Amino acid sequence: MNEPPVATAAKRKRSFFSILFWSFAGALAAGLIAGFFVYLNQIRDYERTTRNADGIVVLTGASQRMSDALELLAANRGKRLLVSGVNPVTTPEELKKQVPDFARLSECCIDLGHEAQNTFGNAVETAAWAKKHGFKTLLIVTSAWHLPRALVELERETDNIELIPYPVVTERMREQNWWSHPQTARLLVFEYLKYLAAVVRSGL
Repeated sequence: MNEPPVATAAKRKRSFFSILFWSFAGALAAGLIAGFFVYLNQIRDYERTTRNADGIVVLTGASQRMSDALELLAANRGKRLLVSGVNPVTTPEELKKQVPDFARLSECCIDLGHEAQNTFGNAVETAAWAKKHGFKTLLIVTSAWHLPRALVELERETDNIELIPYPVVTERMREQNWWSHPQTARLLVFEYLKYLAAVVRSGL
């Protein structure tokens, strides 16, 4: 028994939209995967700059970030250092006990930012600090995998300020087969998705 023309047309319409949906989903998935590998190449291509800047900003997180930022300050690569995103309960005295170089440099040229709770907050805090001191160039110290998103957020908040990336690279990230470490792979995937969200927010 033949189907009524109306039922046949409805079936064809559903089939068309199904094909359209899966084609779109496939293209989106392919784009996300390709973008992920572009992101990986981007963070691998970051090189540590030898340039100086007016100020240095370190975004709190991995412990190596602080030590690298203090080394830059000690080498006079910037006039002052902002430590953005410090836990509100952490005092300068505690940091002096934990980090010897912090104790030596804190009196002259280190500022602690306690307001930021995320990367967007880091950007707002950094913009206010740079404006207060009249800085036009900033060295941005954070993990290599975090730099793309951090720069997107910072560029949106810091008008007419040159941002100079200074990547912090851990031993695990230096390994060629990073995907053999599930924890590292998961970190990079989630950071990539956060980076995409930051790009979308910036565009909007």
